[in-house]
Amino acid sequence: MVVKEAAPPGTVVPLRDAYGWCREYAQAHQENFTVVSWLLPKAIRPHFHSLYSFCRWTDDLGDEAEGDRLALLDEWERDLRDCYDGTRPKPLFAALGHTIDRFDIPPEPFLRLIEANRMDQRITRFETYADLLHYGEHSATPVGQMVLYVLGYRDERRQRLSDATCIGLQLANFWQDVTVDWEKGRLYLPLEDLRRFGVAEETIGARVATPEFRRLMHFEVERAAALFREGRQLERLVDRQAMLDVRLFRLGGEAVLEAIRRRYYDVLSERPKISKAKKARMALTNAVRLKAEI
Repeated sequence: MVVKEAAPPGTVVPLRDAYGWCREYAQAHQENFTVVSWLLPKAIRPHFHSLYSFCRWTDDLGDEAEGDRLALLDEWERDLRDCYDGTRPKPLFAALGHTIDRFDIPPEPFLRLIEANRMDQRITRFETYADLLHYGEHSATPVGQMVLYVLGYRDERRQRLSDATCIGLQLANFWQDVTVDWEKGRLYLPLEDLRRFGVAEETIGARVATPEFRRLMHFEVERAAALFREGRQLERLVDRQAMLDVRLFRLGGEAVLEAIRRRYYDVLSERPKISKAKKARMALTNAVRLKAEI
């Protein structure tokens, strides 16, 4: 996992090459969804590639990099700050810097995402739901805010609705991956909720979906569903060409919640999954519906 070597000092990476690198990187790492929908305006697709490349690379540093991850994240932050100062010798930052300049994106969302990955190195449990939301404000909401900047929106209302959807998506992924995270030594279910429903951590380790655990997951699933209901208002507040992408993110999260419900909240014996065929049907159905609405 190495970004293409930086060009010699004073060398300017051609934007065409920089965005091409980001496009190839994004396409190689889009396991779970189409990063850049064909319905997005063609002019802004390269900017989504650059944002995705930064976000994915940052997450990989925090989750998969060998060596001192905190030191690597510190170096990554220095690269970002250099990017804002105009020093952009790597293809990823040459493209990202152009996107930042074009849409006047402040550094805070990028810095919060880096900090989220530092938090991953220190925190494996969350005492309260408020603690989990604080983490989500670093790991999830920055991405939605970056997207809004590229779409041309900077107002508090749209950002609030985006935040709700992004937190909902993150919670849905957490609830889907309870056992996956457990194997990594992490637990995102708030400890106060485990106590409230009488669930011991040993239950998760044993992968036994007790009645108490199922009631806990029902509570957490509905918590995420409420966020999606709040965030769906955003779909009517963005350009119609971006509406489908915004809608599909929400629907993807809601599909995960429905998959958990179909298993009667047992996410321990088997990971709930959304088939590729269902994802394709969802995209096609909503594309047709959106065309009719337009």
